[in-house]
Amino acid sequence: MPERVNRRIILAARPSGFPSLRDFRLVTEPVPAPADGEVLLQTVSLSLDPYMRNVMEEVGPGYAPRVELGAPMVGATVSRVVASRHRGMREGDLVLAAAGWQDYAVSDGTGLTVIDDMRQPSHALSGLGMPGFTAHVGLLDIGKPRQGETVVVAAATGAVGSIAGQLAKLAGARVVGVAGGPLKCAHAVQVLGFDACIDRHDPRFAVNLRDACPDGIDVYFENVGGAVLLAVLPLLSIGARVPLCGFVAHYNGAGTPGGEDHMPALLAALLQKRVHMQGFIILDHYGARFGAFQQHMRPLVDDGSIRIDEAVVAGLENAPSAFLDMLAGRHLGKVVVAVAD
Repeated sequence: MPERVNRRIILAARPSGFPSLRDFRLVTEPVPAPADGEVLLQTVSLSLDPYMRNVMEEVGPGYAPRVELGAPMVGATVSRVVASRHRGMREGDLVLAAAGWQDYAVSDGTGLTVIDDMRQPSHALSGLGMPGFTAHVGLLDIGKPRQGETVVVAAATGAVGSIAGQLAKLAGARVVGVAGGPLKCAHAVQVLGFDACIDRHDPRFAVNLRDACPDGIDVYFENVGGAVLLAVLPLLSIGARVPLCGFVAHYNGAGTPGGEDHMPALLAALLQKRVHMQGFIILDHYGARFGAFQQHMRPLVDDGSIRIDEAVVAGLENAPSAFLDMLAGRHLGKVVVAVAD
């Protein structure tokens, strides 16, 4: 095997507030060699996801294990088998793996899925992978949109929100997105097919959202929390459904707007309007639902009914800065790092 090095981006420090580049460090090590029954994987594409901010520090049980200091950051990858001592894997196979932020990893084959019939392999990290699956389960299992209802989607042009909104449109709902800035809002309406999109940075955001939802909000797909959730609460219809996917506005320790206690407003809305709010962790659903999800989604992606947006960043060394940009909302769609050809 030609002499190579394995670049790894490790967690150098636990962030306080918004992460910085100092929290990461790039190290090089020898490329590991596979033992009997193992394969050597080379990372082709790396997924960047908001949940990674949570596992950089202490997280509660039932979510995901934290990343230890000095360990490589975790993440899903599209990887190529470059050496195989595993009877079920061939050199050259492309697989969906969890190799993390590094060039190479050794696997015994557990959890690897061969990618053999996808037009765009990186879609296994986006619309046909975890983000699309998250949108599918959250919207259809918990949100249950019906013909003519109003669905509001936070982070509407992100990896999950963009798919959730398009699925809601296919279900016959009226879809209102919430996004950061006029360019993202224009993309949601003109490209993704949302009926309206409200800029959360606009000083009149709450008023504009109310005007866009004259009949109330039947389903709110929650990705954000913060001021967006506060504007949504008084607009929820009786019996509204709220899939709780994330609350990125609070991931970096930010307080509630104005430092006020908004818990009474949340509890009042849930009680008085008989709201069904359910949190979900997508890892719980792979065993029973992932195959059905792909059978439903692949034809929709192939015929153009569902659009997948990917923001591709070149180079493993740029993963930390791309991750910070993602947390700051500077990308459209799913953020993917192109690590190797």
